[in-house]
Amino acid sequence: MQIPADIKPADGRFGCGPARIRPAALASLAGPGAQVLGTSHRQAPVKDLVRRIREGLAELYRAPEGYEVALGNGGSTLFWDAAIYSLVEQRSAHGSNGEFSSKFAAEAARAPFLADPVIATAPVGSAAVPQPTAGVDAYAWAQNETSTGAATPVQRVAGDEGALTLIDATSAAGGIDADLAQTDAYYFAPQKNFGSDGGLWVSFLSPAAIERIGRIAATDRWIPEILSLQVALDNSRKDQTLNTPAIATLWLLAEQVDWLNTQGGMAFATARTQASAAHLYGWADAHELATPFVEQAFRSPVVGTIDFAEQVDAAALAKTLRANGIIDVEPYRKLGRNQLRIGMFTNVPTADVEALTACIDYVLERMA
Repeated sequence: MQIPADIKPADGRFGCGPARIRPAALASLAGPGAQVLGTSHRQAPVKDLVRRIREGLAELYRAPEGYEVALGNGGSTLFWDAAIYSLVEQRSAHGSNGEFSSKFAAEAARAPFLADPVIATAPVGSAAVPQPTAGVDAYAWAQNETSTGAATPVQRVAGDEGALTLIDATSAAGGIDADLAQTDAYYFAPQKNFGSDGGLWVSFLSPAAIERIGRIAATDRWIPEILSLQVALDNSRKDQTLNTPAIATLWLLAEQVDWLNTQGGMAFATARTQASAAHLYGWADAHELATPFVEQAFRSPVVGTIDFAEQVDAAALAKTLRANGIIDVEPYRKLGRNQLRIGMFTNVPTADVEALTACIDYVLERMA
């Protein structure tokens, strides 16, 4: 089946893993960025790049006084382990409502030096936030569950002032706003709204988190160097990472942060993602064959999951779209649902989301 070219999106990439990168950012990487590739990460060109990222992110998120931007080798998966070593003293509590939010909880459960974590669960398509619990010193959940498209508010757990709040913002940061004062570690990998690539974690750290990191580092707890947030923080203050970073990732991240700030910051980013989400969910609500998967209160503005009626073969629909250059709308593999998952990150104009639903309509009208 051939979808007419005049109804297709300008760019057919709607992935929720690695997401779109702006052509201007890629051109910049191939231009002035090429002079930085292949140079030492402990010398001025790369250190200046890291400083540009740290300062730009602080501006973008209006970082409260005393908060620092740290970064390190590895992605969010590595940061979960680093947090277990460097931020959780005795016991953590987790909100778990999908593949990625559950992984941090599972890692905490395996740590031999911590008490068993408290885990608040919700069925996929909903969201859960941990409740105040005696003995818990760190509360953790994902702002946006990438596997399901459920977004959870970022707000400290009431009634537990001494505990830290750790927020996985990998698919939310740069597309969903947050008040950093409600968090102690707001961390992410940059391959989604930040239009970069993997292999890096970034985190805003509060004064309380910085104090906790230093206090744990001073104990006899064994912490592998690559998982030490104290080591990462010490290096970040020097505008570098412990080991050689992927400089292309740093360059693309810096370009995206600068672009967001010049476009109007988080107000611009959230206006775009919310407009895209309003169109997608509005289209699905009105469609006789489609339904938004996530409960209305938790529907993500950056990851949209749409279920289809049983007479629609969503896998065949995705295959037809892929054959026409509209790619990566397949559902998360472990959900096993008859659905599409659509990335609406900040580099995806709302016009492309509107074109996508027009293409879906075109295919559905012609599917036997």
